[in-house]
Amino acid sequence: MDSVNTNGRGEMFLDRRRRFCEALAGGVAVLPSAPIAVRSNDVEYVYRQDSDFYYLTGLAEPESVAVFAPGHKDGQYILFVRPRDKERETWTGRRTGLEGAIAEYGADKSYSVDEIDRVLPRFLEAYERVFYHLGANEKMNLKMIDLMRRYRAIRPRVDVTPTALLDPRDIIHELRLFKQPGELDLMRRAAEISSQAHRRAMHEANGGMMEWAIEATVDYTFRSEGALGPAYPSIIASGPNATILHYVTNDRAMRQGELLMIDAGCEYNYYAADISRTFPIRARFSQLQRELYEIVLDSQLKAIDSVKAGVRVDDVHETALRVLVEGMRAMKLLKGSTDEIITSRSYSRFYMHRTSHWLGMDVHDVGRYRKDGESRRLEPGMVLTVEPGLYVGADDDIAPAEMRGIGIRIEDDVLVTADGHDILTAAAPKQIADIEALTTA
Repeated sequence: MDSVNTNGRGEMFLDRRRRFCEALAGGVAVLPSAPIAVRSNDVEYVYRQDSDFYYLTGLAEPESVAVFAPGHKDGQYILFVRPRDKERETWTGRRTGLEGAIAEYGADKSYSVDEIDRVLPRFLEAYERVFYHLGANEKMNLKMIDLMRRYRAIRPRVDVTPTALLDPRDIIHELRLFKQPGELDLMRRAAEISSQAHRRAMHEANGGMMEWAIEATVDYTFRSEGALGPAYPSIIASGPNATILHYVTNDRAMRQGELLMIDAGCEYNYYAADISRTFPIRARFSQLQRELYEIVLDSQLKAIDSVKAGVRVDDVHETALRVLVEGMRAMKLLKGSTDEIITSRSYSRFYMHRTSHWLGMDVHDVGRYRKDGESRRLEPGMVLTVEPGLYVGADDDIAPAEMRGIGIRIEDDVLVTADGHDILTAAAPKQIADIEALTTA
């Protein structure tokens, strides 16, 4: 792995910190790491760093705090970390330590996290605006609230002291919305690994297998290719389970010939892929499956084709929706004109989610979907999913009986470019001939 991706001294991280400090406009920011989460009793979940913290520092260790103090005489980028401890490191692994925080992660100054009560005020008291998110780190929340109370008490007697506690996420999330070349390299690799997993699943799925067996194939592909694992719980939904949007039980015996919908993507060096594919298990598409699948595929292809700079995020959804509604009308799932169905939202019985979300360090990545009072317009560097679907519930007593229990979703990850778009996940087959070449091989 290139050092730009594994520590905080690489050019990518330096540029992020520079742009973040400029956006603080004379304020100071405090970002704590994600807390350790307990799975049960004394067993912890595998640690995953807070995305905002990692975005700016590259540091994946818990019990850390980053301070960004533009123009401060004692340093502009300060890390509080756990000190080296030979005994503890024997149990839980090597720590970065104070020296490593500077040498490996580019901090101007570093301190033991145990010193934060003594040292942190020094870096806050010269600023009127403090950026801190009162979020999941309860221990740090209490420290910051206490500090702001103390500053409020002494305000009449000093020239400058913090007067406002502001949320830094709007700044960080706007930066994260636009992917830089180094980030796109990681996202392309995540997409490549995830596409490989989907191809393998199409080839290996067979009647009589349990859904979790295909989940194991997907997870194995992720890990064997160097990914951290799934970016989110993999959905391996056969037959009627595909009509459950976030089905993750994955414990049903699959049947040959029915559809299998897989929504799975890996996380590679903190960047996610997100792919959905639907295919017949060890068979070709039946005529009905083919007709319904082609509606969703046509919807997705037209929606992807609409992705370009200047287009609203809502435009992508509306393009997909109109094609879906017209297809559902043709299949007698819906009655009325296309406009009437869209206005009344009667389509939501069979298509109940939006078509796109941002993608990046988080599978549902950060960034505003509305700007200046309207749907946000796409710009180069944004990455979004395009994922229309059609879901006919197994217990739907109005839909034609032969369609009940069929769920189809097709999803790709799409980069907005200066001259259009780039489908990062194009290696995952979705054309019927390409799918059948794998499911019948």
